Amino acid sequence: MKKLVVLGGGESGVGTAILGKQKGFEVFLSDKGKIAEKYKKVLLKEEIEFEEEQHTETKILNADVVMKSPGIPDKVSLIQKLQDKSVKVISEIEFASEYTNATIIGITGSNGKTTTTMLVGHVLKQAGLNVGIGGNIGDSFAGQVANKSHENYVLELSSFQLDGIEKFKPHIAILTNITPDHLDRYEYKFENYIKSKFRITENQTENDFLIYDGDDEVITNWIISTKIKAQLMPFSIEKELEQGVFLRGENIIMKIKTEEILMNASELKLQGKHNVKNAMATSMAAKLMQVRKQTIAESLSDFEGVEHRLENVQKVNGIQFVNDSKATNVNAAYYALECMDVPTVWIVGGVDKGNDYTDLLPLVREKVKAIVCLGLDNQKIIETFGGVVDSLIETAGAEEAVKVAYKLASKGDTVLLSPACASFDLFKSYEDRGTKFKEAVRGL
Repeated sequence: MKKLVVLGGGESGVGTAILGKQKGFEVFLSDKGKIAEKYKKVLLKEEIEFEEEQHTETKILNADVVMKSPGIPDKVSLIQKLQDKSVKVISEIEFASEYTNATIIGITGSNGKTTTTMLVGHVLKQAGLNVGIGGNIGDSFAGQVANKSHENYVLELSSFQLDGIEKFKPHIAILTNITPDHLDRYEYKFENYIKSKFRITENQTENDFLIYDGDDEVITNWIISTKIKAQLMPFSIEKELEQGVFLRGENIIMKIKTEEILMNASELKLQGKHNVKNAMATSMAAKLMQVRKQTIAESLSDFEGVEHRLENVQKVNGIQFVNDSKATNVNAAYYALECMDVPTVWIVGGVDKGNDYTDLLPLVREKVKAIVCLGLDNQKIIETFGGVVDSLIETAGAEEAVKVAYKLASKGDTVLLSPACASFDLFKSYEDRGTKFKEAVRGL
């Protein structure tokens, strides 16, 4: 019996353990931290051997295959030891994909991948397709392959998940954009991160499709210099395309063999340039899945959006509070600031992943009246923006940040939480940060 070791007892780890046991592996799960109660119950019910708050190397190094959680870097000594012993170390996505014949739509990018994943899933469900949504969000892909056997999967894929693939290939890959992110995991080399994102297409054939942002120079330059086998399907809001999706005036035009107007951009439920692009990528994927044009347009005009992504929380005395906690990098914060059309008090900060804030300076000068720092180390933010805004105040918690921002704002202004940083200095996750922000707003 082959031995599968699962490193990490979260959603992807427990899903992989269940699938592994179902497929006849001897399974051992190990987590260096504490395993959440809900996952422990599942492991006990499924009679899967596990340990927490330690890694027993004697039980791990004799594995035939190891699935590691995307949060564990390759540089960790345990992973190095496994690689030295030529033990295969893969991601949940790689492991699960071997046990399904479903059509897979894989979505990656620095920003917009969650919204696009949810949007594609929404459109396909509205069209009556049997769809599972997973990957970096929701229920694990492996758990769904074990228990649900959907005919189609829409998967949000992080660069860390793509780092652990060997044969995995989506029939349709979507690359929303590439901007510097997670550089701390990629030796502070942007090229390493780009290469990681492009792994989504490395196993695709000429029968598969790569949908990508034709306005993104990083992506288009990489495509020119690399041999991509998949059929290329760009989208653009800046130029008309021979094939793909583009804007003509306010109309979203889809052109594969023939040209057709999909809808007017003003009819989209989610507004902002980035959401027009998310809708374009979605509509192309849906079209390739044989969804009717009318269904695509109707679904795009009634989709409600994703929690913690430019989420209107509420107005307090004429001041609008917006939760964009999911903006964990500079480019995401750029999109958020670009959407602001009234004076804005910007709450920013957290764990810096090698950020360069200079791209934000023109938007901050134009739109931001005050900055509230929400993080333990705000030095770079202070150095970049200290002389640009009238007020810059440091805070050490969501409640304090909200109270300070409320005092700095006037009726008609917006208070925007768009941190441009990871959350792990003060919060468990970006969801925890967003939830605490919303609780603080409702407590005003």
